[in-house]
Amino acid sequence: MDHDTATRTTLIRSASDAGSKVFATILTRSPISRIDIARHTGLSQAAVTKAVSPLVAAGLVDAPPAAHRDGNPGRPVAPVSIIPGAMIMLGVKVNVDEVIAVATDLTTAVLAADHRRLDAHDPESVLDAIVDVVATLELELGGRSAAIAGLGVSISGDVDTDTGVVRESALMGWHDEPFAGRLQDRLGRPVTLENDVHALTVGEHWFGVGLGTDSFAIVTIGRGIGSGLHLNGQVVTGAYGVAGEIGHLPLADPTRICPCGRRGCVEAVASTGAIEATVSASHGREIGIDEAVRLAHDGDPAAMAAFDEAATLIGTAIATLVNLTGPQLVIIGGEGVSNFDLFDATLRSAFEAHAFGAAARCPIVARPHTFEDWARGAAAAAIQSLVR
Repeated sequence: MDHDTATRTTLIRSASDAGSKVFATILTRSPISRIDIARHTGLSQAAVTKAVSPLVAAGLVDAPPAAHRDGNPGRPVAPVSIIPGAMIMLGVKVNVDEVIAVATDLTTAVLAADHRRLDAHDPESVLDAIVDVVATLELELGGRSAAIAGLGVSISGDVDTDTGVVRESALMGWHDEPFAGRLQDRLGRPVTLENDVHALTVGEHWFGVGLGTDSFAIVTIGRGIGSGLHLNGQVVTGAYGVAGEIGHLPLADPTRICPCGRRGCVEAVASTGAIEATVSASHGREIGIDEAVRLAHDGDPAAMAAFDEAATLIGTAIATLVNLTGPQLVIIGGEGVSNFDLFDATLRSAFEAHAFGAAARCPIVARPHTFEDWARGAAAAAIQSLVR
């Protein structure tokens, strides 16, 4: 981290509440006039001007000379814009078999990307892989690597962002792992650790669909069933950091055991692994998800039944989520979206059957997310952590 980046980091971290609000607004809505910043933040124009000045001086924000709008002789309009390359964030998505990493600017535009396969997914192996992939990104960035301000890491499971501890990750087999601290010691850079779906939601909240939507939920289907919530302008994590864990709603047959060790979880039936296990048991041999999808498309009864059962539970879980929190929109993401045609009709039918009253009007849209998008979400979580 060079002197300019260190100075900018200190400025952002030490900003007042008003300063943080102003910077976050410019960051996510740039270019924007000071008048509109005041409207969005509820601050006075004088307070906005006071907050903008040090950001301009530090090279984080560009403020061209004021101009009158459409020849109007009244108060001049002075739009301000974030300088995207003023700082760089790294984002890493940890999967059970690989890590995907990106370097982004302050708008999460990808500047460089890389990934590493994992032969083992114990914490030490993952630490080594992240250190290795970060070194590759730094090399690819060249001189720009001096602008790196931090690293965001996203991982499936119960993650305590405040302490940087993975409290429980069934996918990785980790318990009470102080991962952020260990990685920070290895890299010498600030590390933000976040649940993967929450990080993806942060990215959508700041730089995606959240900018035009008052509230939304992301539901991910694939190796796990997860959810992120954006309500009243904020990403909701809850007092214990596990808000939105619809994959562990006890809606399934209690004889079905989830990888988390509990019984009857939605994930015990609807995850990729659960579908593979169900279809494999029906055919008496091991069947991967790609073959299960092909069998279902070919009309195989066992495969079709497995996907229908999964879709029913996911649709019911989404109805529960919508009934409780009332989002304006539900986005279906995750690797399972590539096979969403196998879920679609049954999922929507189950949702409509259990959504209460006007909640049934909540639109459900499928939106593919690549693993690079998940890594961008981790970078966005690191940016959010810096700002807050």
